[in-house]
Amino acid sequence: MELRNIAIIAHVDHGKTTLVDALLKQSENFKIKTDNPVDLIMDSNELERERGITIFSKNASIRYGGAKINIVDTPGHADFGGEVERIMRMVDGVLLLIDAKEGPMPQTKFVLKKAIEAGHKIIVVINKIDKPDARPAWALSATYDLFIELGATDEQIEFPVVYASAVEGKAGASSDLAAMKNIEPLFEAILRHIPAPKAEKNEPLQMLTVNLQYDNYRGRIAVGRLYSGTLKKGLWVSHINRRGEIKKAQIGNVMLFEGLNRVDVPEAKPGEIVAVSGIADVSIGETIADLDNPKPLAVIHIDEPTIKMTFGVNTSPFAGKEGEYTTSRNIKGRLAEELETDVALKVEDTDAADHWTVSGRGELHLAILIEKMRREGYELEVSKPQVIFKEENGEKNEPVELVSVEVPEDYAGIVIEMMGQRLGLMKDMKVDNHTAKMDFKIPVRGLIGVRNAFMTSTKGQGIMNSLFLGYEPYKGNLADKNRGSIVSTETGTTNNYGLVAAQGRGKLFMGAGVEVYEGMVVGENAKSRDELVNVCRSRELTNFRAKNDGLQDQLEVPLKLTLENALDYIHDDELVEITPKSIRIRKKHLTENDRRKAARESRGD
Repeated sequence: MELRNIAIIAHVDHGKTTLVDALLKQSENFKIKTDNPVDLIMDSNELERERGITIFSKNASIRYGGAKINIVDTPGHADFGGEVERIMRMVDGVLLLIDAKEGPMPQTKFVLKKAIEAGHKIIVVINKIDKPDARPAWALSATYDLFIELGATDEQIEFPVVYASAVEGKAGASSDLAAMKNIEPLFEAILRHIPAPKAEKNEPLQMLTVNLQYDNYRGRIAVGRLYSGTLKKGLWVSHINRRGEIKKAQIGNVMLFEGLNRVDVPEAKPGEIVAVSGIADVSIGETIADLDNPKPLAVIHIDEPTIKMTFGVNTSPFAGKEGEYTTSRNIKGRLAEELETDVALKVEDTDAADHWTVSGRGELHLAILIEKMRREGYELEVSKPQVIFKEENGEKNEPVELVSVEVPEDYAGIVIEMMGQRLGLMKDMKVDNHTAKMDFKIPVRGLIGVRNAFMTSTKGQGIMNSLFLGYEPYKGNLADKNRGSIVSTETGTTNNYGLVAAQGRGKLFMGAGVEVYEGMVVGENAKSRDELVNVCRSRELTNFRAKNDGLQDQLEVPLKLTLENALDYIHDDELVEITPKSIRIRKKHLTENDRRKAARESRGD
């Protein structure tokens, strides 16, 4: 049987998952029936469906014309970009999706560079040609320019082009949507242009672990490409870890991908993307090799974390009321479970037995973990995200990102000012059809909390994307947030009367009838200091009627706190309390006396 291994890469929201779904549904071995035909099969995770982005790379296989095509759908967001690098080691070719309206975007540049460096054959798919304002010719021209900019070889620059509307399940050699019938032209292009994997059956066994999955019954499952040799169930092998240490291990189950499922097979031949169980401590980038002739493959580099937070047991007065898993043992066990499959995550113990330092690739990376935990029934509290600095040759270095924004021209000045206040340095600016496109180099700490402010300032019309550039010398101090918090002085239920008095000081996070406790943050103060307010206070009843007693107090619509809003908002002396039902912001020290005492200790008084 002919075999092809391909990855699908693109900027976030350019249609990767939609295209994979179209390929699956029109393949010869598709058997899945869904009640809702518009559901994205590959976005099986609830969070992925809600956010419309791919978070976890996934494997699938399809059959066409007697050939088997292994497909890897990859994340497009920068916080999960490390997976793209690894997946390049598992495939022989790439489908690069380009939006017919937007053209190449920042993440396109990142993922394409990795594919070019790997020497892969690339098929360019100009997607979303069904958009009313699509401009496929311009998108293709911009893609050629990007290939040249990234140093592609002459062979790579002569890439085949397929036009597609993934949402309609159609593709063709030209951008004429009316002439397209189905997705078959893309199948044909894959078989024609992507080379079959080089497989050495008679060479010693070599498999590179590229991804990890977890099964409740089989434990840790290593997913990767079998470069040479044959894998069989029960086979004794050498496990070569990242330090070059060799251990003897026995393969449990050998599995291949059929459609969306892992299927047990007695053996796997070289060239296949396989999954094996039985090696409990296997990690990404390690080699499963022949027992008698162990030869390691090049170790895969894993991106280092750039953001850290403290996770802890919920200590608020409402602790244990809404969650199922609330103890330190529960939270520590859940973090250990996440480490089984997420090698970009790092968990370290702290001086406190019920708190841990959790580091990840970015705010979104950690926010996704927190959201998963709360949906699974966990209660916890987390600190403000902090950047991880490095010391090199006695110099302080910090992570830096390239931020690309696209806004209506009228908002360009606001964005430039916002980025400047956060130590952003403009690298490029273009204005096209009343739309300003700007690139800024900015330290990661300047990006914490910027997305909500950006969307508010551009009235929801702006687009922002970021790309990690690396570590550079420290850029200087950031200006402090020019805002304080409105803090509840009482424990009880919010009242209309108390809230109306509080809203004159800033924006509220809640309406009437909400349970609060002393030290809980109930709003944002317009001034830079904290304001203590009794939001549970009710109007005193008297026997006298005032002239305006009949007038209804007007309570403004409160700002609803999402997880990202809360993480963006909090100050150094605040925590986010997270339960399956609620997201609250609180002071680390709940009473005013405790806060004053902590302030004196920090000053050394």
